Amino acid sequence: MQPLLFASRQLARLCLLVAGLALLALMSVTIVDVLLRMAFRLSGGALNWSVIGSVELVRYLLMFSLLAAMAASVERSQVVVEAFSHGLSPVLKERLGGLFLFGFVVLGAVMAIGLWQEAGIASQRGQVTQDLRIPMGPIYQFGAVLCALLALRSLLHAVLGVFFATEGGGVHHE
Repeated sequence: MQPLLFASRQLARLCLLVAGLALLALMSVTIVDVLLRMAFRLSGGALNWSVIGSVELVRYLLMFSLLAAMAASVERSQVVVEAFSHGLSPVLKERLGGLFLFGFVVLGAVMAIGLWQEAGIASQRGQVTQDLRIPMGPIYQFGAVLCALLALRSLLHAVLGVFFATEGGGVHHE
């Protein structure tokens, strides 16, 4: 049980690092773009600087930050409505929460497989982004890896919740 928790914590740290870096890059691109647009407007068009492909960069950085954050917080992301479970024992609640997390295992796996297949197709066709001409294959592959991490962390916490009824397994308690 402890090795599962340790592995999950390490994967969560990695995902939080990815999410944080992607969010920091996203905010940097946005701030620079806004400042350069403001300089363009204040100069009456004399300073025609801009961040080429800023919308594209923000789009993919947002995707990376969201996928990484989902993978990092899978065990804390459930909203538990105790309309039907308020009379159940804490152990049974953990086991039910663990069962619920198996749905995230399936979701993450389906998304990872789909993105990996899209990466192969994009690589074969030589697809690139519209403005910056960045190859789409690696973008989809990185998204697939983040979805696989979502599936893996969900699986770890589903097992912890269902088989061990461990707090932090199926349901997060505050």
